[in-house]
Amino acid sequence: MGANHRTVRRGVEWLIKNQQADGSWYGRWGVAYIYGTCFALRGLAASGESDREAHVLRGGEWLRSIQSADGGWGESCASYDNGVYTPGPSTPSQSAWAILGLIAGGDAHSSSVEHGIEYLLRTQLPEGSWREDLATGTGFPKVFYLNYHLYKDYFPLLALSSFVKARANSNG
Repeated sequence: MGANHRTVRRGVEWLIKNQQADGSWYGRWGVAYIYGTCFALRGLAASGESDREAHVLRGGEWLRSIQSADGGWGESCASYDNGVYTPGPSTPSQSAWAILGLIAGGDAHSSSVEHGIEYLLRTQLPEGSWREDLATGTGFPKVFYLNYHLYKDYFPLLALSSFVKARANSNG
């Protein structure tokens, strides 16, 4: 199924239509707008959408705008209650989602991505995993949230490997 397939185009149109005014997308299985924006941008990239399209650029700009001073990203479960992104402490999984979204949007070289990578490297534990005490998974919004015990590890590993691949592809 190619980028011009009717089903793919309908999915792209749905994503464009459902982008929030601030540039983010609502997410359901992970908390909440960082997760949604990550996977909307990854879906758009996988569909063949240009990283120069306004909706892609707005998504990346939104991610950069909410980056924490420590270089990571974090979002509170209260985002679901408030209906808008609500900052929280940086977490490995949410930082990885932001990095993955930025890379999918064509950004592997900004200081935001570099600071995010530095955050992941700085917070990695000696045995190779990360610590994440906050719930970043969503069971039912406003009802219960989950701590998927491997989110903290596999999303940072995916972000780090995506970063290395994107940098290698852009340099040669």
